[in-house]
Amino acid sequence: MNSNPMYMEYVDDADPQPAARRRGWRVLGWVSIGLSAVMVAGSLTAYGVYRKAMGNISQEDANALLGPNRPKKLNSAMNILLLGSDTRAGAGNDKYGKSMTKEPPRSDTMILLHLSPGGGQAMGISFPRDLMVPIPSCKLKNGQRTPAQTIGQINATFTIGGAPCTMKTIESFTNIKIDHFMQVDFNGFKTITEAVGGVEVCLPNAVNDPQSKLKLPKGKSTIKGETALAYVRVRKGLGNGSDTDRIKRQQKFLGALANKAMSAGVLSNPSKMLALMNATTKSLTTDSELTPQVMMDIASGMRGMTSGKLRFVTVPWGAYAPDPNRVALRQPAADQFFSAVRNDKTVPSEPKKEQAGAAPKIPASQVRVRVYNASGIDGQARRVADDLEAQGFQVQVGGNLDLTKTSRVMYGTGADQHAQTLNALIPNAPQPTARTGGQPGLVDLVVGSDWTSLKNSKNGGIPTQDGEVKATDDVCKT
Repeated sequence: MNSNPMYMEYVDDADPQPAARRRGWRVLGWVSIGLSAVMVAGSLTAYGVYRKAMGNISQEDANALLGPNRPKKLNSAMNILLLGSDTRAGAGNDKYGKSMTKEPPRSDTMILLHLSPGGGQAMGISFPRDLMVPIPSCKLKNGQRTPAQTIGQINATFTIGGAPCTMKTIESFTNIKIDHFMQVDFNGFKTITEAVGGVEVCLPNAVNDPQSKLKLPKGKSTIKGETALAYVRVRKGLGNGSDTDRIKRQQKFLGALANKAMSAGVLSNPSKMLALMNATTKSLTTDSELTPQVMMDIASGMRGMTSGKLRFVTVPWGAYAPDPNRVALRQPAADQFFSAVRNDKTVPSEPKKEQAGAAPKIPASQVRVRVYNASGIDGQARRVADDLEAQGFQVQVGGNLDLTKTSRVMYGTGADQHAQTLNALIPNAPQPTARTGGQPGLVDLVVGSDWTSLKNSKNGGIPTQDGEVKATDDVCKT
């Protein structure tokens, strides 16, 4: 165990500790906030009732601690950091460890909820608790500053300086501006699952874990309250025991919860809506700029969004060489992903008028594309091919080429105008070139390490990621 207290080598739920004293409860409070509170807020017709519910929220002046030197916004997207707090303070939380009520809270669940411009798409981006990243100096409420760390575990930031320090850390290595934060505790999470009438999960095998007290049969079950909390926090009793495996289970749970919260059975029922709103707000802390009116505006802009437009991903990660129990960002995939989030422009721009005498544009449905991977990232050609198919192109995967930085389009005989159709969707791409020996009528796309995303992508401008989970996925999907 590392002697540095900032390394956050805390007791995990797999350790042989009495259940009430274990610290490894992984709270998914962000469920309530980003995917329920905002949605439900936009559906409440009685504004007075809504305002009363909003009065339950605790607030913190994050901007005063973050300071002015922050990333610039490149679009009208909204980014909300969602945090689960393991605080033992507050009603109902001390049962998980009364001896820890005066200890600083921790957060092992960190999700960046990215709401695309136009409100039609949303993505929950998970940061593993064991992710090793540079930690900047953070300003504390008492005016003091913490020392910067060249490398540290990301979940240490919440204990170091609360939500503002976590925000600053994520902004520093992603260069993504975070607009707001929301955090919730144990009790809030349990109450939310009860307010929606439980959430459906699916297990490949029966589980009976004495440490977490989780006992569920094989197949589908509907869980809520204590059982739901045990399900999302247990690690040793399910899966391969890793935190990243648990994140995947949590994402599926959150997708199912969001799907149910956004269904007509909840949003069209005033009593269910009020119960969900009260459950969310009583255990919620936000930044002071996330006012009831701002929440209302966000909700109004998201009214047309369905659960099918909600995706969950984990930041690209890989092994951390100095310590096999930790993970690191996988490059260049992570920087490419963060760039796609920063540059997300879901709302299509007005089509350009064709100049007189110009050759007519070839529609995507008539363009045959072969995608080659020269990025050095496993599976990149397949992901790009999926995005092209979503745009209507006829696509095949051509395999791997030698590593190159610049993505480019080439074409065979008779496919020059077809290449222009594809090239128009690739940011900063050079003009297409004829390919010696290219297949007649076929366009070749070479995906380099500079690849970010297609323009006007139907996935909200952010390419499909490995292991992506959608809120509408079958809960039994492996």
